[in-house]
Amino acid sequence: MTTTRDQILQRSERAFDEHGFAASSMDHLTQAAGVSTRTLYKHVGSKNALIEAVLRERSARFFARVTPASAAELFAQLERWTVEEGARGCFFLRAEADGRGSVEGVPAAVSEYRASLRELVARVVRSELGEHDDLLTDQLLVLVEGATSAASYQGVAAVTAAASAAATLIGARRSAAA
Repeated sequence: MTTTRDQILQRSERAFDEHGFAASSMDHLTQAAGVSTRTLYKHVGSKNALIEAVLRERSARFFARVTPASAAELFAQLERWTVEEGARGCFFLRAEADGRGSVEGVPAAVSEYRASLRELVARVVRSELGEHDDLLTDQLLVLVEGATSAASYQGVAAVTAAASAAATLIGARRSAAA
């Protein structure tokens, strides 16, 4: 069952995604959420608290749906996410760039998302190689982030290209270890 708070977060996320964080006024957000201003403030407190809550909800949804055991699965799931959620670049980077990087709660939400994303990629690398490899983790992380950004103008072809590059990097790392 969807609660009023869930409805506010879902609809506000779409408004932020489509119009940006700075350009989404509280009036716009209450209209998008289909609630009164009083109800919105009751459930989220302020625009900054709403942004933080939306970021945390999006992060939780992403990591619930992107649970790969291999690099191929990582990029396949990222492609599915991009198709289903839209390709407008990294939501978290846009929150920072839209002037919210210094707003209470937002930097922590963004930092936690990034740390979780790096850990997810590190698990994929350990699964692929059977050991930890910081360099390969960072390389694949750059591919994930780059694919997310480039998908905004290349569509899922950017994710496909990143998957191919990841396979090449993993193959080279395996060959070097052999």
